[in-house]
Amino acid sequence: MQSFSLLDLSPIPEGGSAADAFANTVRLARAAESAGYARYWLAEHHNMPGIASAATALVIGHVAAATKTIRVGAGGIMLPNHAPLVIAEQFGTLATLYPDRIDLGLGRAPGTDMATARALRRHMAPEDSFPQDVQELIAYLGDMPETAPVRAIPGAGTHVPVWILGSSLYGAQLAAYFGLPYAFASHFAPAMLGEALETYRATFRPSTHLAKPFVMMAAGVCAAETDAEAAFLRTSQLLAFARLRMGRPGKLPRPVADVAAEVPAPMLRQVEQAMSCSATGSAATIQRQLASLLEDYRPDELIITGMIHDPEARIRSFEIAAEVLRGLQAGAIG
Repeated sequence: MQSFSLLDLSPIPEGGSAADAFANTVRLARAAESAGYARYWLAEHHNMPGIASAATALVIGHVAAATKTIRVGAGGIMLPNHAPLVIAEQFGTLATLYPDRIDLGLGRAPGTDMATARALRRHMAPEDSFPQDVQELIAYLGDMPETAPVRAIPGAGTHVPVWILGSSLYGAQLAAYFGLPYAFASHFAPAMLGEALETYRATFRPSTHLAKPFVMMAAGVCAAETDAEAAFLRTSQLLAFARLRMGRPGKLPRPVADVAAEVPAPMLRQVEQAMSCSATGSAATIQRQLASLLEDYRPDELIITGMIHDPEARIRSFEIAAEVLRGLQAGAIG
């Protein structure tokens, strides 16, 4: 593991507002910068009462303005929702304002339900244009000649690093074919993690962007001073995910003493499985769990995430995780 990073969905907590979520995100980003995280990524979701990062490029700019050195980016932008030129202009603008600090991760899913996808008014064409859209976007960010009929201004010549995100073999194959870094969404869809990383590494083609494969894997982390406290704090995310799957999305719930009393057993098992690529507990406990994940999958970078209702506890969780990950780096695990 060469580095570790942080993924934030800018959660809106029960009893709070989107303004609170943005304030909490800035505080967390500053803490992450101080703790040694390499990147701070935000994700595009729409029509989610508990997630404030829908206008992802705007939130990235807000975070970049509030920090000094940490890389800030999208994990990711759901490209089917957007014209490639618009994203090139947005991220070209960010890269011009914050040179050498902006990343662009691209996903193929809409990041929402179909009714909201229609409301976004991109297009609902049956064919998959994602590979072509990725190529078009990269071209806009590259050294496009001044005589080109369409250019991204700002954008052209910024060479914003582009990542392919995925939770299946599709993204792995595409990232390998284009010679781009690959990030796997194992924090909520771990089933194909091993196969996808193997496929990406085995079929990678060197490119002008990247000489050899570079893998980022995601893991959920909820850390506290004790195992019991961490397990209690994590119930907020378990509840939020379960309610989403049951068609009742809402703000990030307060933690509960007995999550099994709140969620039917079959659904809770599904949620636990979906979130099984994770570490929960004290520093000593998450050290063992994260070391095992790093040993099994050997990522070049680990990006961690975790939605905790109390913003102070969330900051502390990521501070504990950073201490553990620095120790794992020093021990050459991963």
